[in-house]
Amino acid sequence: MTAPTHLDPSELGTKSYWDAAYTTERQNFAANTDDEGTIWFSDAGAEERMLAFLDDLSDEGHLNKGDAAVENTHEESREKEGAEERQNSTRFLDLGTGNGHLLFALREEAWHGELVGVDYSAQSITLATSIRDAKDTSFSDIAFHEWDILSQPPGTWLASGFDVVLDKGTFDAICLSQDMDAQGRRICEGYRERVEPLVKKGGRFLITSCNWTEEELRGWFGGGELAFEGKVRYPSFTFGGKSGSSVVTLCFRRG
Repeated sequence: MTAPTHLDPSELGTKSYWDAAYTTERQNFAANTDDEGTIWFSDAGAEERMLAFLDDLSDEGHLNKGDAAVENTHEESREKEGAEERQNSTRFLDLGTGNGHLLFALREEAWHGELVGVDYSAQSITLATSIRDAKDTSFSDIAFHEWDILSQPPGTWLASGFDVVLDKGTFDAICLSQDMDAQGRRICEGYRERVEPLVKKGGRFLITSCNWTEEELRGWFGGGELAFEGKVRYPSFTFGGKSGSSVVTLCFRRG
């Protein structure tokens, strides 16, 4: 498949926009800890549908939620078993984590493996860290790092790669940037090749978009090391004789 045509640039594709947005959300959270900021695509229930999709993969044995604690009467043995269980649990990376809400929701849904969020906005990482630190200790091991996927190499947090890499609106924002890469392309054209090595062999990339159709997303991400595996179901609407939905979530598997 060939990549679709580009979107017109917008301020939502600029770092200054997101720095300002997360600065405001930081101030709001400092004034009221119940205000954790925007949950993207909440009108479509995207986050809940993504979580349900991941639960199905767990039920089918493709992913492992892990256990919060391993019961054993001997403390040293319990710690060893806990470390082994953690090692086998699904590792998640959230690209463009924003306020970290998707990772917090994963932990609330009893995913006990390593959870890592990255964002190129320092304000985002400060906000997500503040929200995490205000929660109970079950969230304390969720890690957040300032990182620009398009211009920086991954940190030591990459380790051997992630079982699941998540994108909820990040590619949408990148597609609204007018910036060009060293090859003279719009920077969104290099996104897939940056995502692929973050995903373990056999791992999955779950992407949610409101700017692209299923066919267009498959054009952007198919054809390399990522193969289309499935999609999240959303209510559809019909307009002008065509059926579709306002939000699309696709799952790709790295071969």
